[in-house]
Amino acid sequence: MPSVSSHEGPRVVVVGPDAAGKTELVKQLLALGYNARSCAQDHSYVPDMWRRLARPDFLIYLDARLETITRRRGIDWGQERLDALNARLAHARAHCNLYLPTDDLTPPEVVARVRAALSAAGIEPSDKPAK
Repeated sequence: MPSVSSHEGPRVVVVGPDAAGKTELVKQLLALGYNARSCAQDHSYVPDMWRRLARPDFLIYLDARLETITRRRGIDWGQERLDALNARLAHARAHCNLYLPTDDLTPPEVVARVRAALSAAGIEPSDKPAK
Protein backbone atom coordinates (compact mmCIF):
# COMPACT_ATOMS: atom_id res chain seq x y z
CA MET A 1 0.00 0.00 0.00
CA PRO A 2 1.37 3.43 -0.85
CA SER A 3 2.17 5.19 2.40
CA VAL A 4 4.33 8.11 1.28
CA SER A 5 3.30 10.52 -1.42
CA SER A 6 5.67 11.97 -3.99
CA HIS A 7 3.43 15.01 -4.49
CA GLU A 8 3.32 18.44 -2.92
CA GLY A 9 0.18 20.08 -1.68
CA PRO A 10 -2.28 19.49 1.13
CA ARG A 11 -1.93 16.07 2.74
CA VAL A 12 -4.93 13.80 2.17
CA VAL A 13 -5.09 10.87 4.59
CA VAL A 14 -7.39 7.86 4.32
CA VAL A 15 -8.46 5.66 7.23
CA GLY A 16 -11.07 2.95 7.69
CA PRO A 17 -11.60 -0.74 8.39
CA ASP A 18 -10.23 -3.60 6.31
CA ALA A 19 -11.51 -3.84 2.73
CA ALA A 20 -13.22 -0.44 2.77
CA GLY A 21 -11.14 0.59 -0.27
CA LYS A 22 -8.27 2.55 1.29
CA THR A 23 -5.47 1.04 -0.79
CA GLU A 24 -7.23 1.50 -4.11
CA LEU A 25 -8.30 5.05 -3.27
CA VAL A 26 -4.80 6.13 -2.25
CA LYS A 27 -3.36 4.51 -5.39
CA GLN A 28 -5.84 6.40 -7.59
CA LEU A 29 -5.35 9.72 -5.77
CA LEU A 30 -1.57 9.45 -6.11
CA ALA A 31 -1.95 8.71 -9.83
CA LEU A 32 -4.10 11.83 -10.15
CA GLY A 33 -1.46 14.00 -8.44
CA TYR A 34 -2.82 14.32 -4.89
CA ASN A 35 -0.57 14.18 -1.85
CA ALA A 36 -2.33 11.11 -0.45
CA ARG A 37 -1.48 8.38 2.01
CA SER A 38 -3.18 5.90 4.27
CA CYS A 39 -2.85 5.58 8.01
CA ALA A 40 -3.23 2.22 9.75
CA GLN A 41 -5.32 3.70 12.55
CA ASP A 42 -7.39 0.51 12.65
CA HIS A 43 -4.32 -1.32 14.00
CA SER A 44 -3.47 1.18 16.75
CA TYR A 45 -4.87 1.69 20.22
CA VAL A 46 -3.63 5.30 20.20
CA PRO A 47 -6.91 7.08 19.37
CA ASP A 48 -5.37 9.97 17.43
CA MET A 49 -2.45 8.19 15.77
CA TRP A 50 -3.87 9.40 12.45
CA ARG A 51 -3.32 12.99 13.60
CA ARG A 52 0.07 12.46 15.22
CA LEU A 53 1.74 10.50 12.42
CA ALA A 54 -0.09 11.44 9.24
CA ARG A 55 -0.90 15.10 10.05
CA PRO A 56 -3.66 15.40 7.45
CA ASP A 57 -5.03 18.54 5.93
CA PHE A 58 -8.06 16.49 4.84
CA LEU A 59 -9.07 13.22 6.52
CA ILE A 60 -11.17 10.68 4.63
CA TYR A 61 -12.91 7.86 6.48
CA LEU A 62 -13.93 5.01 4.21
CA ASP A 63 -16.35 2.58 5.83
CA ALA A 64 -17.80 -0.83 5.00
CA ARG A 65 -20.22 -3.25 6.63
CA LEU A 66 -19.18 -6.75 7.65
CA GLU A 67 -21.04 -8.30 4.70
CA THR A 68 -19.08 -6.11 2.27
CA ILE A 69 -15.76 -6.79 3.97
CA THR A 70 -16.44 -10.54 3.87
CA ARG A 71 -17.33 -10.40 0.18
CA ARG A 72 -14.31 -8.29 -0.75
CA ARG A 73 -11.70 -9.94 1.42
CA GLY A 74 -13.02 -13.42 2.25
CA ILE A 75 -12.36 -12.92 5.96
CA ASP A 76 -13.08 -15.51 8.60
CA TRP A 77 -13.75 -13.17 11.50
CA GLY A 78 -17.04 -11.65 12.62
CA GLN A 79 -18.83 -8.60 13.93
CA GLU A 80 -16.94 -8.63 17.23
CA ARG A 81 -13.63 -7.96 15.47
CA LEU A 82 -15.20 -5.29 13.26
CA ASP A 83 -16.61 -3.64 16.39
CA ALA A 84 -13.08 -3.60 17.85
CA LEU A 85 -11.71 -2.07 14.63
CA ASN A 86 -14.46 0.54 14.68
CA ALA A 87 -13.64 1.39 18.31
CA ARG A 88 -10.01 2.03 17.34
CA LEU A 89 -11.23 4.19 14.45
CA ALA A 90 -13.81 6.18 16.43
CA HIS A 91 -11.62 9.26 16.96
CA ALA A 92 -10.74 9.45 13.25
CA ARG A 93 -14.39 9.01 12.28
CA ALA A 94 -15.42 11.80 14.65
CA HIS A 95 -12.85 14.16 13.15
CA CYS A 96 -12.90 13.24 9.45
CA ASN A 97 -13.60 15.77 6.74
CA LEU A 98 -15.36 13.15 4.61
CA TYR A 99 -17.16 10.03 5.78
CA LEU A 100 -17.89 7.68 2.90
CA PRO A 101 -19.49 4.23 3.18
CA THR A 102 -18.23 2.24 0.20
CA ASP A 103 -20.56 -0.77 0.38
CA ASP A 104 -22.64 0.17 -2.65
CA LEU A 105 -19.97 2.06 -4.60
CA THR A 106 -17.51 0.95 -7.26
CA PRO A 107 -13.89 2.12 -6.94
CA PRO A 108 -14.40 4.76 -9.69
CA GLU A 109 -17.48 6.06 -7.83
CA VAL A 110 -15.46 6.33 -4.60
CA VAL A 111 -12.74 8.27 -6.43
CA ALA A 112 -15.31 10.59 -8.03
CA ARG A 113 -16.98 11.38 -4.70
CA VAL A 114 -13.64 11.95 -3.00
CA ARG A 115 -12.43 14.21 -5.80
CA ALA A 116 -15.64 16.26 -5.57
CA ALA A 117 -15.19 16.65 -1.79
CA LEU A 118 -11.53 17.59 -2.18
CA SER A 119 -12.38 20.14 -4.86
CA ALA A 120 -15.14 21.62 -2.66
CA ALA A 121 -12.51 21.98 0.08
CA GLY A 122 -10.15 23.77 -2.33
CA ILE A 123 -7.77 20.82 -2.65
CA GLU A 124 -6.65 20.15 -6.18
CA PRO A 125 -4.04 17.71 -7.52
CA SER A 126 -0.50 18.90 -8.04
CA ASP A 127 1.70 17.99 -10.97
CA LYS A 128 4.86 18.92 -9.06
CA PRO A 129 6.74 16.09 -7.36
CA ALA A 130 7.85 16.63 -3.78
CA LYS A 131 11.44 17.78 -3.22
